[in-house]
Amino acid sequence: MEFLIVTGLSGAGKSRAVHSLEDIGFFCADNIPPKLIETFYDFARQAKGALSRVAVVTDIRGGDMFSSLFQTLENLKSDNKEYKMLFLDASDNVLINRFKETRRKHPLADNCLGSLEEAVRLERDVLKPVREKADYIIDTSLLSPAQLKERISGLFLGDSSDALMIHCESFGFKFGLPAEADLVFDVRCLPNPYYVDELKHLTGLDQPVRDYVMKWEQTKGFVKRFLDLVDYMIPLYCNEGKSQLVIAVGCTGGHHRSVTLAQLLYDHLIEKNMRTSVHHRDIHKQ
Repeated sequence: MEFLIVTGLSGAGKSRAVHSLEDIGFFCADNIPPKLIETFYDFARQAKGALSRVAVVTDIRGGDMFSSLFQTLENLKSDNKEYKMLFLDASDNVLINRFKETRRKHPLADNCLGSLEEAVRLERDVLKPVREKADYIIDTSLLSPAQLKERISGLFLGDSSDALMIHCESFGFKFGLPAEADLVFDVRCLPNPYYVDELKHLTGLDQPVRDYVMKWEQTKGFVKRFLDLVDYMIPLYCNEGKSQLVIAVGCTGGHHRSVTLAQLLYDHLIEKNMRTSVHHRDIHKQ
């Protein structure tokens, strides 16, 4: 049985994540108090295959009951009940804007005299140790619903119980760093196709741009060292028991160089039969 605990900040996209999990075959249960997670685990296991992929959502809506989550996780571990934990995150400004747009009340608003900003900060402080224990972290600040679904599918469409999942991501520094990245590579030092008129409006997914980026000696030198370093580090992360590794490659706008190198890394890892996905975060942004 594949058992996934979904948690994270209010407004970060847990509901959308659950819909995406349901679409790929998970049986999902929302707003489960932590003390009932073990009971639900046993129930699902006794179903003998009828519930082979299960996801439960638990979060701060449970109030004081949420504080028992750490004990629940320890109990699952001591009973050799295997699980993974997915944490949904987003920046404070994004969370505040989402609550304002939907006019929903934050679960901790009453604890903060109605202040939305204070409620978001308080929840982040409370959930910090939970985030540190998560196997998978997705920051939804700059993800559309379709992009979030793509990330969920990449992580869990196959059997995610054993192998390390490596997510390659291109981004533009002008739009901000990916908050969930484990490794960040800056390729702004490489020749920029943006300044070539016939390449400016293309992307790193187009062959002329890829040919331009890859023809330079400095790019060839970077690629060799880049791939060697990643190949060296992946077994180290596996030995540490890490479930997800996010490798982000950034250039100025996230259209050309970063896309080329992130796609190259993805192709390289696929050839090595690694569980891998790729996402070009800012490729369509102006």
